[in-house]
Amino acid sequence: MARPQAMTITDAAAERVKALLDRRGKPSEGIRIGVRTKGCSGLSYTLEYADAANKFDEIVEAKGVKILIDPKASMFIIGTEMDYVDGKIESGFVFKNPNEKGRCGCGESFHV
Repeated sequence: MARPQAMTITDAAAERVKALLDRRGKPSEGIRIGVRTKGCSGLSYTLEYADAANKFDEIVEAKGVKILIDPKASMFIIGTEMDYVDGKIESGFVFKNPNEKGRCGCGESFHV
């Protein structure tokens, strides 16, 4: 039986990742997701281009994109859904994380 992937990605997020990678202008392995200490609640998501997979990255391949999860972030984002929202006031990636215990008022950071 196959092990479930660490996170899922919506169609909207996959399309946005494809667009970002296409505009980058150089070959990329995918997008790397991590977490760092930031904000009022403690942790914030990070996204960066990944030129190559690191030895311990968790790799999620879905909907034509490759998401690499930094090993230090894996325990914080298992089960998360990555979405992309394009609204009138703001646009960006949104993470629906079942591990979150709380989020700061501005929505920039979370804690588990």
